[in-house]
Amino acid sequence: MTEETPGFDEKPDVPSGASADDAEPKAASPSEEEAAAPAGDVQQTAALTAQLDQVRTALNERTGDLQRLQAEYQNYRRRVERDRVQVKEVAVAGLLSELLPVLDDVGRAREHGELVGGFKSVAESLETVVAKLGLQQFGKEGEPFDPTIHEALMHSYAPDVTETTCVAILQPGYRIGERTIRPARVAVAEPQPGATPGAAKEEKSDDEESGGTEEV
Repeated sequence: MTEETPGFDEKPDVPSGASADDAEPKAASPSEEEAAAPAGDVQQTAALTAQLDQVRTALNERTGDLQRLQAEYQNYRRRVERDRVQVKEVAVAGLLSELLPVLDDVGRAREHGELVGGFKSVAESLETVVAKLGLQQFGKEGEPFDPTIHEALMHSYAPDVTETTCVAILQPGYRIGERTIRPARVAVAEPQPGATPGAAKEEKSDDEESGGTEEV
């Protein structure tokens, strides 16, 4: 009697009450680490996004600081340039103010015909230099009196003016740009009280016509 060796065709023993399907090996179910992997990726992405937002916020803040610093620097440069120009104007004005009496002497000498020879050359050179420094002379006879640029030293009434008028320039005024170094010193005339210039001119004209008739 030969002993039978179980072959590969024999099915494994199945416990009682179990089905045949239970005897088949089941596919491996995903482990807990594999199930948690997608959740970990989401958390990592959220963390990177938050970190990126922080970096962007910090970059915007630094950019704003840089822009404010640049604006302050530009304002500082403008203030320095404005102050430099003002200091220069004050220094030039102070120097030219000391030369005004000399220019007055030159003007009087010219009016009296004494500006001749070497003195004339020196005077003209001086006037050229002060003109290059920006000194401008102002004040003319017949212009309306302006207290901001004129200084009235003499006062009178005249029937042929309609407003307070500069009738004589005693000393010319000088300015540098918009800065007045010295106001023009003038003699002014105001309209005659109780008389209108138009009536005075008409009366004068009538007198001239009647005088011409009498002569004929």
